[in-house]
Amino acid sequence: MTEELKKQTENVDDLYEEVSEWHINVGGIKIVAKRLAGRFRTLKWMGMSIWSVLFLGPYFRWNDSQAILFDLPNRQFNIFEITIYPQDIWMLSLTLLFFAILLAAVTSIAGRVFCGYFCFQTVWTDIFTWLEGKLEGNTPQKAMKFNNAPWSANKFGRKGFKHTLWLLIGLLTGISFVAWFTDAFGLWTNLFSLQISVTAAIIIAAFTFGTYTFAGFMREQVCFWLCPYARLQGVMYDQDTLLPSYDAERGEPRGRIKKGQDNSAKGSCVDCNVCVAVCPTGIDIRKGQQEGCITCGMCIDACDSIMDKVKQPRGLIRYASYKELHHNAASIPLYKRFRVIIYAAILLSALSGIVYGFMHLSPTEFKVVHERQPLFVRLSDGSIQNKYTIKLLNKTKQTLDISFGIKGLDGATLHGLKLMTVEPGKVVPVTALVRVPEDKLKEGVTPIIFTGEVLSDSNITLHYKSMFMAPK
Repeated sequence: MTEELKKQTENVDDLYEEVSEWHINVGGIKIVAKRLAGRFRTLKWMGMSIWSVLFLGPYFRWNDSQAILFDLPNRQFNIFEITIYPQDIWMLSLTLLFFAILLAAVTSIAGRVFCGYFCFQTVWTDIFTWLEGKLEGNTPQKAMKFNNAPWSANKFGRKGFKHTLWLLIGLLTGISFVAWFTDAFGLWTNLFSLQISVTAAIIIAAFTFGTYTFAGFMREQVCFWLCPYARLQGVMYDQDTLLPSYDAERGEPRGRIKKGQDNSAKGSCVDCNVCVAVCPTGIDIRKGQQEGCITCGMCIDACDSIMDKVKQPRGLIRYASYKELHHNAASIPLYKRFRVIIYAAILLSALSGIVYGFMHLSPTEFKVVHERQPLFVRLSDGSIQNKYTIKLLNKTKQTLDISFGIKGLDGATLHGLKLMTVEPGKVVPVTALVRVPEDKLKEGVTPIIFTGEVLSDSNITLHYKSMFMAPK
């Protein structure tokens, strides 16, 4: 066996030994994570605060109406002055593509930071466990002592108050979600008057039960068993991805520091297990990257606080790449990483399409459909008549009165349609007849243009190119 092959075999054996020591909590142990202040805890609170938009967003008003309203019954999304209809669904597709690729790009750069700082499940679980810690104890020892104590009025009251708060948070979550799809103030009126629709009631109940169950009881098990994205993120890593990592070269051999003894042979890790105590999923980061790690950085805050106490440099646990820890090599800059370049190109393309769409939103959707059976009709005076169906969607907030005409074909006259009135958000289909004297026709198929003039707004013009059919 060559020296290189022997070394590779030893590395594989070390890896198997490391994996065999991993502990994955499958729900048998209730995790009570200790909370410590630190820079990553501050960042986590900042990331979690983004979800306040869910609760406050529906109540902002704009021009005496809800600023952002996803009005599904009327098939329109109202965002301040902009109204998006199903005809603009391509913009929604680009938006979803943008956020999907953004998630993949962030994961390839810094791991599961979405899970650690922004995920709905992580955020609500953090809030629920914070409340639980305030009422029942914020360390495993205190929580165990409280739960093992005999039932008393104090224990019953604390338990009841905790579950009441959990249910209220779940209820507010459900109401806030529904408020994005209907008038928020009207929703509360209907709730108190018991006139809420069955659909809204079912959604609110589902969110209340789901939030209460997932954040209150299942917690990290949702990430292990229910979340597909948590499983996919592992394949998005590479050797340059920055992840919370333990510097074993510096930390080993670990051991507690004792006064009066020679500790020079020991590594920087004092085996305090605080990094494990603060982990919301209960893993030991010193055993390497594991399935449960959500890259929240709580272990980094914990380790840094201990390093400060023992007067050693911070960074024993830090965000680092595989290359940095195992090959003593610097990570490749982002602009040189092929995967990041591809992600950036897709993000830029999607964002450009979204911006273009918002800047070129048409106030109307104008379409003319030629009747196929029959293609044309010869009238008694010898003229040729074609039948069309004109459809017009009014995307504005005002009623439009539109005068129609045709051009591009000499002698053509429009019959059956001169003036159309369209209410805001409505689609009006009408029939139009176009007649042309036979002596004015030179070909079997002739281009023709339908035009429309909005009488109340001269800035809105309508054009649609169609065809006029005649005998060859």
